[in-house]
Amino acid sequence: MNPATYQPTHFLWSFADGVGTITLNRPERKNPLTFESYAELRDLFRALVKAPVCKAIVITGAGGNFCSGGDVHEIIGPLVGMTMPELLDFTRMTGDLVKSMRHCPQPIIAAVDGICAGAGAIIAMASDLRVAAPDAKVAFLFNRVGLAGCDMGACAILPRIIGQGRASELLFMGRAMSAEEGERWGFFNRITAQDGVLAEAAKMAVQIASGPAFANAMTKTQLHAEWDMGVDAAIEAEAQAQAICMQTNDFARAYHAFVAKQKPVFEGN
Repeated sequence: MNPATYQPTHFLWSFADGVGTITLNRPERKNPLTFESYAELRDLFRALVKAPVCKAIVITGAGGNFCSGGDVHEIIGPLVGMTMPELLDFTRMTGDLVKSMRHCPQPIIAAVDGICAGAGAIIAMASDLRVAAPDAKVAFLFNRVGLAGCDMGACAILPRIIGQGRASELLFMGRAMSAEEGERWGFFNRITAQDGVLAEAAKMAVQIASGPAFANAMTKTQLHAEWDMGVDAAIEAEAQAQAICMQTNDFARAYHAFVAKQKPVFEGN
């Protein structure tokens, strides 16, 4: 995959300064997902594994909203008439989107304003960092449409971000979490000005992209892998990971820059 020439069909993509930006672009409907956009997002994150020139990702929505979830007419309606095997194909495909986000090496920053609901809330949850506008409203609203809160990894990931009790409240009640609650609970890293959420996320992404990309990818890998490790196993895994990073050229570059009293210029190798 070449991030500089990549042209998606069901969302927008731009690439500059090592940062890829995904814009969900159906503003007239608050940027809902379709079967096709789910699959294309999944395939993009899978392809990014082999795109080392891309060092960070920002995902946002057009028109003042992040994502309203699965399109009522293009997804929800057809699901009602599907057979169990077809439904399982769909739920596994949506889960594969989260898996691909967690396994792509690039840190992902969600720039959230307005409505962030259902699958949109999941995409924000599955990102590594989250920035909110003051009007952001995050709702894991599956309960409100007759479904379980255990969707696309929510019961595994959300409690690790905001705690079991708070996650349980959102998943059982389907109510919206405000930007202020989200920051206080640890879901959002920060709240920024209403018109500055994308700029803040982009600033964070550029900072990450200017860092040691190999080491950042290792950090993301270990954050994910250590969820189900004991402390001793995690310490050993980190010892091995850090020893690998100590053999990179970026580690040597940082040392030589320090000796020369210069700022290191990392190249990701």
